[in-house]
Amino acid sequence: MRIVGGSWRGRRLRAPPGRALRPTADRVRESIFNLLAHRDFGAPPLSGASVVDLFAGTGALGLEALSRGAAQLIAVESERAALAALEANIRALEAGEQVTTMAADATRLPLARTPCAYAFVDPPYGSGLAAPALESLARGGWLAAGAIVVLELGAKDRCEPPPGFSQIEARRYGAARIVILKWTPE
Repeated sequence: MRIVGGSWRGRRLRAPPGRALRPTADRVRESIFNLLAHRDFGAPPLSGASVVDLFAGTGALGLEALSRGAAQLIAVESERAALAALEANIRALEAGEQVTTMAADATRLPLARTPCAYAFVDPPYGSGLAAPALESLARGGWLAAGAIVVLELGAKDRCEPPPGFSQIEARRYGAARIVILKWTPE
């Protein structure tokens, strides 16, 4: 697993041993960031943006965003082994000043200090945690108006977005389904 684009392109990322963690595949991340760069979703540019990454795992999605110009990342992860791998990846990339890690349940986020322009939500496949995580982002003020949310689900998983989220794109990549949502609070 590696960063696929931007200033850290080609840099390897660590993952904890075993199969408990399922990092987003390199080709899927590349497709996500190509969509964000080349489709007009009416969002601010990724360059200079604040980003939140829920169920961050190794940090692959959030660190990819930083590599491609995002200014700040808040990475939320509750599993100890994944959090250790995430922190090791942050140190290896010397990204400590740009990243805040939170050992927290993504479905019970505290209030945000500053809303983010982008959110990556990658719960375990089949967990049913996508909608509660989206609700937590909304309830806690984590999303700026017009924010883009990239949701990764299992190909067969379903998620009915809570009020305020509208689907603007959906694509399938093997076992993964990527759904891009826009946050337009009522």
